[in-house]
Amino acid sequence: MTYREKIAGMRAELRVLNRTLPETAKAFAALSAAAKDSPAVPVKEKEFVALGIAVAQRCEPCINFHVEALMRAGASRAELGDVLAVSVQMGGGPALMYAAHALACWDELAAAAAPAAPAAQGGQERAAAG
Repeated sequence: MTYREKIAGMRAELRVLNRTLPETAKAFAALSAAAKDSPAVPVKEKEFVALGIAVAQRCEPCINFHVEALMRAGASRAELGDVLAVSVQMGGGPALMYAAHALACWDELAAAAAPAAPAAQGGQERAAAG
């Protein structure tokens, strides 16, 4: 299963949960909005904090959501690497394993978002290299 499929599946599960627990869902949405809407810290930095916590807490669905949000916020792979290093420093071996999930998720989503190279161009590059 791809990370994109995992994210879509988790969103579907959350929709069911939200319909089952509407008051809880509404309260959690309000909490999330209050935390994210404060202007003192930019959204990208808040998403990095959330990702670091998700890695340390070993929450793969959380990791996937925050990696996707970081891409939308304009984060770079290098920034992601720095945050993952701190997460590993704080969380040890278990965080290392989940940091690997975060990086794999980033790489897959980035590859899917990248424009596809024309097939003819790829063949020309291989011919030139060979």
